[in-house]
Amino acid sequence: MKIFAHRGCSGDYPENTLAAFRAARELPIEGIELDVHLSRDGELMVIHDESVDRTTDGSGFVKDMMSEELRMLDAGIWKGEAFANERIPFLSEVLELFKDTTHVVNIELKSDIFPYEGMADRVLRLVDTFQMRDRVILSSFDHETIAYVAKIYPDVETAALTMEVLMDVPAYLKRLGVSSAHVFFPTAFRRMGHELKAANYPVRAYTVNEVAYADMLRKVGIDAIFTDYPERFL
Repeated sequence: MKIFAHRGCSGDYPENTLAAFRAARELPIEGIELDVHLSRDGELMVIHDESVDRTTDGSGFVKDMMSEELRMLDAGIWKGEAFANERIPFLSEVLELFKDTTHVVNIELKSDIFPYEGMADRVLRLVDTFQMRDRVILSSFDHETIAYVAKIYPDVETAALTMEVLMDVPAYLKRLGVSSAHVFFPTAFRRMGHELKAANYPVRAYTVNEVAYADMLRKVGIDAIFTDYPERFL
């Protein structure tokens, strides 16, 4: 079972910062997961929430702020004084970190709340400048966008994110045209998890921080887990 560092090594470092990604880069794991929003001036910013309130010393929506404003915020101090002055990274900075490794980079498109028109195309243009298309997964809860990526960029691995227990998921993924499923880990034990495996879809489960749950997922054949503490599972 493969391991992805969820928002980098986000258990011990401030999530979605270069510090968290540098720590993950040193580990012999499959890859990392990160989240992308668009700033007001169209820059691809690596941050999970629609607003900056939880993980920085600022306030407001990412979409309403210029990239220069976002870069002035402290994205590490909430995790502790040792991480003061960590910044919200540009996606380009994270790709630069991993361009010469073998890690897979899972980019979650955070367009399920605000639409961010054209974000998927921007992401892939940037990915191509680093020649990393074969090491990137694009995932999203925004299934309209992920279906668009699957249709327009068929050589890119795509994943539909879901939290719910659903019926006939393989048929749904086939209709979307996506490559894989990223599921909330308890649902992997349900019928939908077994149906996905039977249909030969890669299934990756989030967010798994306990070894006991990871062992259970391994036994049912889950392909990978996303975890805040990747070093626990080595």
